[in-house]
Amino acid sequence: MDKKSRSIAGLVLVLLILIMSTSGCLEYFNFDFGGGTTYESHPTKVRYIISYGYKVNCSGTGEHTIHYDCDLPEILLGSVSTEILYQQDYESISLVNNTVLKWNISGKDSHYYELGIRANVEVESFLVTDLNGNDALTLQEIKTFYPNLVDQYCNEQSDNNVVYIDPDNSNIKSTAQTVLKQTNSNNSFIVAKELFTWLKQNTVYQIHTTNNVQPAIKTYQLESGDCDDLSFLYISLCRSVGIPARFISGFLAEESNGVVSAIGHAWVEIFVGESISSDGWIPIECSCGASIKTEINQNFGVEDISHLRLFKDDGSNESLNVSVSGPRVIYDTNIDVDMTSFVEIDNYIVLESKELFIDKNGNRSYE
Repeated sequence: MDKKSRSIAGLVLVLLILIMSTSGCLEYFNFDFGGGTTYESHPTKVRYIISYGYKVNCSGTGEHTIHYDCDLPEILLGSVSTEILYQQDYESISLVNNTVLKWNISGKDSHYYELGIRANVEVESFLVTDLNGNDALTLQEIKTFYPNLVDQYCNEQSDNNVVYIDPDNSNIKSTAQTVLKQTNSNNSFIVAKELFTWLKQNTVYQIHTTNNVQPAIKTYQLESGDCDDLSFLYISLCRSVGIPARFISGFLAEESNGVVSAIGHAWVEIFVGESISSDGWIPIECSCGASIKTEINQNFGVEDISHLRLFKDDGSNESLNVSVSGPRVIYDTNIDVDMTSFVEIDNYIVLESKELFIDKNGNRSYE
């Protein structure tokens, strides 16, 4: 399909999307112009300012101490510059292979602190162009040439004796092995894509009634979960067959009625070889709710402009704890402490919008 034909198709898509889109994901519409699939034009390059952290108000008389680790933002394509909101009593440290700002504050009597980051972000959508994974490593090649990654990212992870990422669970492992056998391929990209398909066919996105993250086996049994839960289950499936996988946490910028806000979010990266991406890792969004074809086209090997990374798993148990920790405040009995998290987005500007096009051979591009 040529550019003009895809543009005409895009105009039709606008009307259909308004009626048929669900769960924030666009359903695909396959127009028979050369056998490809075109999606509605959407932002692929944006600029904005994001501020996040904690506001801590100490009132009364006495001493107080505050300890807070704040993750710095990161993107795959684009640029980020940061400003530190409270420029005292902090240091930049490495924590489970992430760069964070660490505040250690000793104060007295009433004091107000705004701890966190203000960042200028310019980000472009990232995607793996070849959906066939022709340049990906085989499972055996990953095991042979990257044994350290296998050791680091193919094991279980737990927190407080609860196993959240569980590749050795008999049910999860049996399912992953069944998918591997049915796939009839040793290509890590293809196997991971089939595991992603299984996840989409057998689970649904559902927000918790509680704030507790589910272990992978509970999500497997309930067949539902939120972004953390589905990500942990998918990671477990991938690790069961020897594909290094890790969770990413950060923010998801969402627009509603012209207002852009950011919510906490989690997604996944898998390692399939450095011929696919610069470091061999590719992003996977596990939380959408569209058709399987659309899920693969839009969310497998794609990290769009709505994602802002804050934390990257290092495969350790400590990662699970650190990724969800907030400030720790110790204070005298005569001190009252009010602590509130915040995240704000300002000056959101769309710099570029394009259609996502997938040709009949499985090649993706923004046009």
